[in-house]
Amino acid sequence: MKRIAVLASGRGSNFQAVLDAIGAETIPAECVCLITDNPGAYAITRAERAGVPVRVIDYSAYSSKDAYEDALLSAMAACRADLFVLAGYMRIVGSRIVEAFAGRMINIHPALLPAFPGLHAQRQAISYGVKVAGCSVHFVDSGMDSGPIIIQACVPVLEGDDEESLSARILEEEHRALPAAISLFCEGRVMVEGRQVRILPRAE
Repeated sequence: MKRIAVLASGRGSNFQAVLDAIGAETIPAECVCLITDNPGAYAITRAERAGVPVRVIDYSAYSSKDAYEDALLSAMAACRADLFVLAGYMRIVGSRIVEAFAGRMINIHPALLPAFPGLHAQRQAISYGVKVAGCSVHFVDSGMDSGPIIIQACVPVLEGDDEESLSARILEEEHRALPAAISLFCEGRVMVEGRQVRILPRAE
């Protein structure tokens, strides 16, 4: 049984999707901690309902980003997690943390990477006029949403879509893609070869 920890900053709907998948035993893991930078995050309520321990590392309480990341790195190490899942964590992870947990940290992003990295990906997609959008689950590296991609899911961009309507349809796919990627990792079926991620067949 793998140990996973989730980092989230807001409402935590992807976190809830992960908890639901663990409860349904489609992810062979236990969630050992929620770490948040936001003491008002609704994700905390979700964690408390599920009996998941919470660590609040309030960004505003630290004098610098380095001081915040010292505390975050310490909290992450204390989790002793096999995998760290960024599920709506709204801060760029620093290089020390990326290096400390290389190959053990994944992120969900609401775009078909490498298109539209960074904030407001759905708005970028609408503005650019693409016909297909979606989400990507990828390993975290030192770049901006640039790590090797594990899973992607597509949604059509419909005539009349705005940022809100497109975001809602992408989010439905996020709730499927993130648990699926975590499950593959926990089953030992993810192999990274350079930028390519191979999904290994399930053992008989």
